[in-house]
Amino acid sequence: MRVTIKDIQRMKDNADKISMITAYDYTSAILSECAGVPVILVGDSLGQVVMGYDSTIPVTMDDMVHHTRMVSRATNDSHIVGDLPFMSYQVSKEEALANAGRLIKEGGCQSVKLEGATAVLSAVQTIVASGIPVMGHIGLTPQSVNQLSGYKVQGKTIGPARKMIEDALNLEKAGVYALVLELIPRELAAHITDQVKIPTIGIGSGSKCSGQVQVFHDLIGLIRNFKPRHARQYLDLAPKIQAAIENYVLDVKNSTFPDESESFGMDRITLEQVLK
Repeated sequence: MRVTIKDIQRMKDNADKISMITAYDYTSAILSECAGVPVILVGDSLGQVVMGYDSTIPVTMDDMVHHTRMVSRATNDSHIVGDLPFMSYQVSKEEALANAGRLIKEGGCQSVKLEGATAVLSAVQTIVASGIPVMGHIGLTPQSVNQLSGYKVQGKTIGPARKMIEDALNLEKAGVYALVLELIPRELAAHITDQVKIPTIGIGSGSKCSGQVQVFHDLIGLIRNFKPRHARQYLDLAPKIQAAIENYVLDVKNSTFPDESESFGMDRITLEQVLK
């Protein structure tokens, strides 16, 4: 039985911290669910992490459906959130609903996430009214990186901080069931968490949020020489993986791989008949 949005709300009400992992494929989703992660986000950050873009902006709906479907197939219990990519919900509320429907129907997720506040309230209301749960996202919104002039902490001064509190309350009123708070001061994140009834999920926003989200690749150190300040690296796999591949290359070069135990033979009589 999959985790539902009511289960997620119950976790906040019971002060039970919510762990969310951003994963992009079948294998990472299986490992995340087996580890007990209740919520898996298929983030459009896959554009940078697994597709090699310099931002999330080039990611398409087809990309998101493809990766969300992989994660959904891998899991039975975790609640799967699919990210709506750039320009899939900004044009009109009707287009936003159609694309949210694609993620649910084709991708197999249980809810969708979108970025922003005032400009997306109508889209949020329309999607929620159709029966699709929506997770909000404020603070640093990566799809707006060009407008924000980079990946910077948001809400550090009085005006933007007050606007962020207002945005959180308006998104809650519009119907979001949870809210990602990305790269905002921990004191502001704590205040927002106290002000809204819905769960908040922090990334680089302090420990007072209802839960936290980390990217699978960051958590286990899969990308060399990349360790964001807001990420805690529980493993450093990249150099170990590279070393293993280097050993493989060497074994092939030296003809020590494969050995007899790693290959298949033919009985002598059959071989003689083949070679006649």
